[in-house]
Amino acid sequence: MAFSHIKQQIRDALRDRSIASLALAVAKDGEIVWEDGFGWANRERQVRSNPHIAYSLASISKPVTATALMTLVEQGNIDLDAPINAYLSDAKVTAHVGVALDGQAGLDPKEAADKATVRMVANHTSGLPLHYHFFHEDEPWRRPPMDLSIARYGHLVRFPGERYVYANFGYGLLDYIIERVSGVPFATYLKREVFDPLGMTHASVGIGPHLAPYTAERYDQNGHPISFYDFDHPGASAVYCSPHDLIRFAMQHLKTSWIDQRPILSDASVDEMQTPTSEADSPDGYGIGWRITSDNHGYRTVNHDGSMGGVRTRLMFVPEERLAVAVMCNASNELPVEIADTVMAECLPDFAPSAEMIDNNTLNKKMTFVSNSALSGLWKGRIHTYNGDLPIEITLSDQDTPTVRIGDGHRAVLEDITFEDDLLTGVSVGDIETEDASKRPYTLAFDLSLRWNVLNGSVSAISKPAAKLGNALSHWCELEKAS
Repeated sequence: MAFSHIKQQIRDALRDRSIASLALAVAKDGEIVWEDGFGWANRERQVRSNPHIAYSLASISKPVTATALMTLVEQGNIDLDAPINAYLSDAKVTAHVGVALDGQAGLDPKEAADKATVRMVANHTSGLPLHYHFFHEDEPWRRPPMDLSIARYGHLVRFPGERYVYANFGYGLLDYIIERVSGVPFATYLKREVFDPLGMTHASVGIGPHLAPYTAERYDQNGHPISFYDFDHPGASAVYCSPHDLIRFAMQHLKTSWIDQRPILSDASVDEMQTPTSEADSPDGYGIGWRITSDNHGYRTVNHDGSMGGVRTRLMFVPEERLAVAVMCNASNELPVEIADTVMAECLPDFAPSAEMIDNNTLNKKMTFVSNSALSGLWKGRIHTYNGDLPIEITLSDQDTPTVRIGDGHRAVLEDITFEDDLLTGVSVGDIETEDASKRPYTLAFDLSLRWNVLNGSVSAISKPAAKLGNALSHWCELEKAS
């Protein structure tokens, strides 16, 4: 396989898009066939990129965390189908919806919370909403104890199993139960049970002391270094790893461990992780830490991406072809996804990116809100925050402008409204009066299900784009039709 034209594509893209660096590794039939680095891993220290530089993985941390979880499952210490609450401390996940999937009222919220299993948390169907919460080292806020985060944001806004919603906080719960069950810190457990057996010497949770000289800086859109940041969901986002070591990780999931590796999971566990148990974005499904595309131009692909400030990553593999590609860069740019797809097409001539199979008209379609008798009228209810409940009113009509009023605030326009499959979404300005949300200017995003004469779901305070990474902090909301 010749990759010279892809090398030039990378060099041109780094120059034209002002990206600091990109590094990758490719393995076929149990051997690395190409690994390389381009550009500067750290411009200020003049450290050139190479396949052994550790990059921030962002959400590729999830399959790493899921792998650690499965080692505890194999040991008999965690049951995937037991309630997540069985492994938490005093702070428990709480539910607000007590409606069974058949549409009949049957479970109270306490019973509903116990229906949220470890597996559902891992496949994003537990009922947890959108969430990300960043803490920069050059700002005064620090990550709180996990029990406090659970008390504030461990709220199920959907019935467990009802709907796939990508939830970073769920993987924060998973890293927490790994700590609690194993009795050692999450970072220690990953090193001992995942990184060391697989020979991943340039991998750690956060930047381990041994990794500091070999770590890529994260850069913003203007090419400036981003201050180091933490999260209340390390299991979702906190792993650093080199492309070489990420391919070593992929070998475990291709069932092709190298001679210097000790397999850490049985083939049955690997298969279970790669079996879709929830519907993600069509044509994908989500298993335990992995997104699976069952038919990508004839190939079954397993992958995960990562994206956050100064980070874009992709790990993709084709189990039947024993092919794996890991690509990462230290900028928020789609180049790693493009390069991963290009490499796949080079190795598998009839491969094409799954996005090419989706009708662009569907992707670009913007639904127009049309109210109906079930929706039209005045809705009154509450938003639940850790500071207490706030009154909220929503007025819906296809004749007049839909509006929202929270507490004593001014009535605001509810914009970008959609209503499909009994799900109402929209955005507005407003104030939910919490310190966490108020760290950054934000807008409110509504994601509410119509259930008989009730609208309920989440209201998320989503930070406006800025130089510093913002947050998405979701809160339970429920309204009843008043007129």
